[in-house]
Amino acid sequence: MTDLRRGRVATSLLFFLFGTALGAWTARIPAVKSRLALTDGRLSIALLAFAAGCIVGMAVLGRLTDRFGTRRVMLPVAFGEGLLLVPPAYVDSLVLLCLALFVFGAVHGTLNIAMNASAVEVQRAWGGPIMSSFHAIYSIGGFVGAVVGGLFARAGLGAGVTFVCVGAGVVLLALWASAWALPSASPRTTEVSGENSRLSWYPLIILGLLAMCALVGEGAAADWSAVYMRDNLHSSAAVATYAFAAFSAMMMVGRLVGDRLTRWLGPVWLVRASGVLASAGLGAALLIGHPVAGIAGFACVGAGMSCIAPQVFSAAGNRDPARAGRALSVVVSLGYLGFLLGPILIGAASTAVGLPAALAIPAVLALFVSLGAGSLRPR
Repeated sequence: MTDLRRGRVATSLLFFLFGTALGAWTARIPAVKSRLALTDGRLSIALLAFAAGCIVGMAVLGRLTDRFGTRRVMLPVAFGEGLLLVPPAYVDSLVLLCLALFVFGAVHGTLNIAMNASAVEVQRAWGGPIMSSFHAIYSIGGFVGAVVGGLFARAGLGAGVTFVCVGAGVVLLALWASAWALPSASPRTTEVSGENSRLSWYPLIILGLLAMCALVGEGAAADWSAVYMRDNLHSSAAVATYAFAAFSAMMMVGRLVGDRLTRWLGPVWLVRASGVLASAGLGAALLIGHPVAGIAGFACVGAGMSCIAPQVFSAAGNRDPARAGRALSVVVSLGYLGFLLGPILIGAASTAVGLPAALAIPAVLALFVSLGAGSLRPR
């Protein structure tokens, strides 16, 4: 196996362990809540601490990849991802849980930037689009982590046992990745002029806004699809879950074929078509107002959104290869804000106009992504 192929496998392992750790944590949140006897309000504080740590890791610590190189950053934080997954299961107070989740979130966010910067480097060396495949592996990892967490829960084992086992697996994958990872390009040791720095901000903000608009749709599907199916379309509880299942399945399928579509259409036309698919599919489903249409609509959102984030992140990382970490920090952080704040915005809007009308927000934003796809063109 060539060094480049090994480097691609190493980066893929990081995306997989990143998704697996997050999937396992998400699956065992109820166990952590039960162990500490937390109310929904107190649990939301802990989850906010994790989100805040992610923002700090992505917006601040992720820039370390430019100074020290992706390898020197992504491998230590990959080990940290496995080790720091464990403490939230063993703390005995809300304060310590918030602290543990903030630190875990900071490492998680830093790994997010470092592994995407590594993916950009590998893709550049590969000579063709492969970014979507990395994000597909992340989706697979999230599914595996959730399934493992569910199996441990079904067996009556606590969150601590789950996190120790998953964390050990993450550390082993990190060891494998450290053996095969490509050496980073020469770390950045000098700062560019202030003028060039100012000139680079505008396109990054535009790309970040595109990521934010796209991830609003992902957050909406995760938090509101089942509620919409059950409360507004009056489907059964089982059928209500099919909407998010369809979204997740099409998201994974779209990312598995995303690299081929990129080679065929190019990133600009792919993102344009993806935004139209997500917008038209969800909009039509909301107008029809039938459970089958709802499932199909969220499937269209998953298929449409699947290729947008990989292309936006790839474009950001290629703006200035010497500052890929800084660029990705801006774009990914803005995208993550959309994922966090989008469901809140939809919930607030639903109190005024109803949930079906509020869900038109991600449909409109997906159309905005389509219109702004031209910003993905390389300079």
